[in-house]
Order: sequence, then structure tokens, then C-alpha cells
Amino acid sequence: MPNTPNADKALRKSLKRRDRNRMHRSALRTYVKRVREAVEAGDEEKAKAAFQRVTKKLDQAASKNLIHKNAAARTKSRLSKQMKKAFAS
Repeated sequence: MPNTPNADKALRKSLKRRDRNRMHRSALRTYVKRVREAVEAGDEEKAKAAFQRVTKKLDQAASKNLIHKNAAARTKSRLSKQMKKAFAS
């Protein structure tokens, strides 16, 4: 339990931030999952659209320090590599 009013407010803020971060991180994982599922299904149009969306979301998350910028870059790179491998023609 917080001992001061300031510590009490800090606790409330951190809990709100944690909930918000969890929600955004979960959504981010869902976007990544959609790209992978589209690639596995062989749906190139759906995969490209999902990849475009996830790229934007990863960059936003990295800019807000939800995830590290290198983690965002790594994820985009790996998804791009999967797509190129699956749809190389």
C-alpha cells in the first residue's frame, strides 16, 4: 500500500498505463498473427494489406516506446522475408 498521496497517484497511473500497454501490445500481436496466417493460407492480397497495417502499427508502437525500435524493425524484416519467400514468382 502506498504511504503518501503522491505514491497513491503514481500507483493509479502505473496501473492505467499497464492496462493500456497490455491492450496495445495484444493488438499488435494480433496484427502480426494476421499477416502470418495470410501468408500460410497463400492469400497474397490479404497478406500485403495486413503487412501494410502491421508496419504502421509497429512503427507507432516503437515511437511510443511500447516496444523497442529494433524489435519493431526485426519483426517487420522477418514478416517481409516470409512474404517474399511465399510469394516469389
